[in-house]
Parts: sequence; C-alpha cells; structure tokens
Amino acid sequence: MKTERIDFEGLNLKDKVVYINRVAKVVKGGRRFSFSALVVVGSGDGIVGVGKGKASEVPEAIRKAVEQAKKRLMRFAMKEGTITHRITGRYGSNSVIMNPAPKGTGLIAGGAVRAVLEVAGIRDIVAKSLGSHNPFNTVKATLDGLGSLKDPDVVLKLRGKAEGEPVVVVAAEEESEQEVKS
Repeated sequence: MKTERIDFEGLNLKDKVVYINRVAKVVKGGRRFSFSALVVVGSGDGIVGVGKGKASEVPEAIRKAVEQAKKRLMRFAMKEGTITHRITGRYGSNSVIMNPAPKGTGLIAGGAVRAVLEVAGIRDIVAKSLGSHNPFNTVKATLDGLGSLKDPDVVLKLRGKAEGEPVVVVAAEEESEQEVKS
C-alpha cells in the first residue's frame, strides 16, 4: 500500500471518532487512567486517513488522533459513489471484503468499516468484516483494501488498450476447452 503525500491544507476534511478506549496503568498509589482514540478523516471524494491519539482526557486524545490522521491521508480509486472492483483488505487476523454495488444500494457495512467508508465518500457498497472485530485492525484492513484498488482507466493504459476499445475476457472453461481441442 504505497501512498503519496497529500497536502491537507486545501481540503475540507470531516472527522469521525471510531473508538475510544480507557486505559489504566497500575502504579504504587493506585491506577492512572488515560484514553486512546481512533479517528478517521476524509474529504468525501476518495481521500481518507486514520490516526490514533492517547491522552489523559478524551478531547485531547481525539485532537491528537485527528492531527495524526491528517498526516496519513491516502487517495483511492472511486467511481460514481462506489469502488471500482471487488477487493479484500487484510491486516493481522482481520479481513474486510468490499463489493461494489449499484446506485441506490446504500452503505451496507458495520462498525469501523462503515466509519471509514462514510468519511471517504462511498455511498453504495456491500462490505463484510471477517475475523477479529478489533476496531484498530479492522480500520487498517479497510485501508489496505482501499489502497490496493486500481483505476480501470490506468489499467487499460498500462495494458496498451484505448479507452473505448472493448476488453475481451475469456472464461476459464473456454480456455480449458481450447486446450483439449489442440
């Protein structure tokens, strides 16, 4: 998942808190509590970032997470409010399967995956999170999938095809029949 540096100054970013966790450190005098926050930010048109912040108060943890998320923005291929093709993102024991959906389907995803897709600007998608339901790893698996999306126009140019030229897809059954006849 390679990402180029995106300048967040000119972007209108929305942020969404995915998860807040209270962390306790046991010391000689008792427990010291602090909070960790997981936040996603996005422009609503194919740019999204994630950040994690930790502080002794919740608003400060959220502020730190937003600042970190703005520094880690990534762009992905999006077409008419959905993704360009089916993709599976993996991180740790988490897998997130995302399928493009026709216009009007809506955002069918749960938990942390939904938060990432909402701020990213995806309106029609069907997503399923498999494995662990740890929100940190689920968000990273979602970003892994989005980062590996390919733009169809770029792929056509790499293959030396023109934009209007039809792409012939040969099914596996037809290939095996052709091999048997030869």
